[in-house]
Amino acid sequence: MKTYNSNLPELSLSKKATDFNKVKITRSKDSEQYLRNFFFDDLEIYESFFLLLLNRQNNTIGYVKISQGGTCGTVVDVKLIAKYAIESLANSVILCHNHPGGTLNPSEEDKRITNKVKDVLKMFDCNVIDHIILTADSYYSFADEGLIF
Repeated sequence: MKTYNSNLPELSLSKKATDFNKVKITRSKDSEQYLRNFFFDDLEIYESFFLLLLNRQNNTIGYVKISQGGTCGTVVDVKLIAKYAIESLANSVILCHNHPGGTLNPSEEDKRITNKVKDVLKMFDCNVIDHIILTADSYYSFADEGLIF
């Protein structure tokens, strides 16, 4: 007789009602304004990385904080990004992190992680449509600068 381990988690797919504020994203400025809601007074202190999840119509369906680091960096786990994108059935995502020091230019690591996430999510028919870098008073869009294609 075959027995199953009862200590394994039960997995299911379901949709739960929330008070999540849904908006349509049509340009990088929409993303920047919406994403600023998730950064608080720590925008100039800690580097944090967020994932914005979108449906086929580019309406927001969720967001998640992937990590929070120190003053000049944070760890970005691509497996966590893939998990949330897949679980939410997102059609596309927007990556976002801040530069507490105020520099808008993306680092080589910023470019590398963007391409890595893009390659992984492509396997699940999920597109990275932008990566936004926020500072206290401005933003940088990978899409606007031709770094996402």
